[in-house]
Amino acid sequence: MFTIPLFIVQESVAIGSLQHLLPIGLAVLFNILFIRYARKKFSNVQKRIAIQYLGWVVSAVVFSFHLYRIFFDAYNFKTDLPLYLCSLMALLIPLFTYYRKYWMFEILVFWIIGGTLQGVLTPDIAIGFPSFDYFRYWTVHLGLLSIIFYFIFVFNMKPKFKSVFKSFLALQFYVIVMLLFNYFLDANYFYLNEKPKSATLLDYFGEWPYYILVGQLIIIPLFLLIYSPFYLLKKRK
Repeated sequence: MFTIPLFIVQESVAIGSLQHLLPIGLAVLFNILFIRYARKKFSNVQKRIAIQYLGWVVSAVVFSFHLYRIFFDAYNFKTDLPLYLCSLMALLIPLFTYYRKYWMFEILVFWIIGGTLQGVLTPDIAIGFPSFDYFRYWTVHLGLLSIIFYFIFVFNMKPKFKSVFKSFLALQFYVIVMLLFNYFLDANYFYLNEKPKSATLLDYFGEWPYYILVGQLIIIPLFLLIYSPFYLLKKRK
């Protein structure tokens, strides 16, 4: 029987597959149109309302996914709480889209581009289209990127050099909190006790605990790399 792979539930989403590349392509198209329209057509009030709606959509998808898992699936508090960085940011992103505080932007611009982009390039999705987890994963990762790019290109927010270190210090606080959660729940949030099962950049950093140490060492260079286009643009102006 002939079937179209996109329309059957896959065991996992392979890197470079249609299930991987199609959401990215749609998100790129959406962002180009959304940002251009907002810049040209929206008033200041409409710009704020539009991004608040997007923030609530991203957060609502994560919230409803976890409610669904709690009531209709085998929810495990050791593995399934929304404490991984991307899920946690997605839950809290409405606060950022509503208050639009610069200190929030300083932290999130590096967390989202540095962390969420890695999730986009190397997806960790156990069950593919059309599972709830598939839509949750792409809504979180691509939605967060859409929001941060909106703030960059519509609200013209740009990080400063010191923002690199503010974001790094905030990440260390998050790591400490996750260490406590992992200790009391015997869990592996933020992959501090074990690498993810799917292929990621951590595979090149050795086994535990070396991949954590190497990851920490490259965070600031990674954040500096993310900051470099903003620095070059500022210097050019």
